[in-house]
Amino acid sequence: MPAKSASTPSTPRRALYALALLILVSKVFYALFSAVEYRWNWSGVWQYRTQFGIGWLITLGVSLAAMLVSVLFGFVLMLGNRARWAPVRMLSSGVVEIVRGSPLLVQLLIGYYIVANALRIDQPLLVGLLLLGAFHAAYLAEIFRGAVESIGASQLEAARAVGFNIQQTYRFVIIPQALRRALPGTTGQLVSLLKDSSLLSVIGIEELVQKVKIMNSASYTALEGYIPLAIAYLIVTLPLSHLARRLEGRFAYET
Repeated sequence: MPAKSASTPSTPRRALYALALLILVSKVFYALFSAVEYRWNWSGVWQYRTQFGIGWLITLGVSLAAMLVSVLFGFVLMLGNRARWAPVRMLSSGVVEIVRGSPLLVQLLIGYYIVANALRIDQPLLVGLLLLGAFHAAYLAEIFRGAVESIGASQLEAARAVGFNIQQTYRFVIIPQALRRALPGTTGQLVSLLKDSSLLSVIGIEELVQKVKIMNSASYTALEGYIPLAIAYLIVTLPLSHLARRLEGRFAYET
């Protein structure tokens, strides 16, 4: 494990830097908001605080379910990309490339209004979390594949030398090491998934963004709802981003 850099500030000094930066950023934002000729009306935000909280919980619930779908489906796609049968590899690679090469907004619209409608599925919440999970699964599949392929050939030869079959090799040799190497990238991708959940409003899911739009329309305001919206996302994404950085530092020594 690499030694800690001598230039890395201590924890109290880092806290002091963070506080000074927070004060500076707060003053900048206060000056910018003060310069705008806009009459702020926060009574509507307070009046619809319950609906705002419900939208936030819906966003968190859908995001957590989509995270589970993305991890499971991403693992399946990774296995498909490494399958011995060429048609399976081609299918998995094609899915990954198509999903990664097109915008999530387009996939949500086509997936819900065309595919789900043709299949007579009239549950936007279910369709939304599946589409959101499938979109990020394509990215996770590449993260998982890179982690698996980073394992040295000598370890695979050692597994064969002790008599491991392909299932045992994956279970005892490949997956434990690949999991540790994929953790930082996976955490960062899940942060992106949480933010992308804001697009689910285009298919009628009343998550946080849609609740804010309704709140702004009902209270005849334009900007007030989006400030607590940003704060609500930061409450979740900042700890996840911090976790991703910690994991990157923790497993940086892995080769």
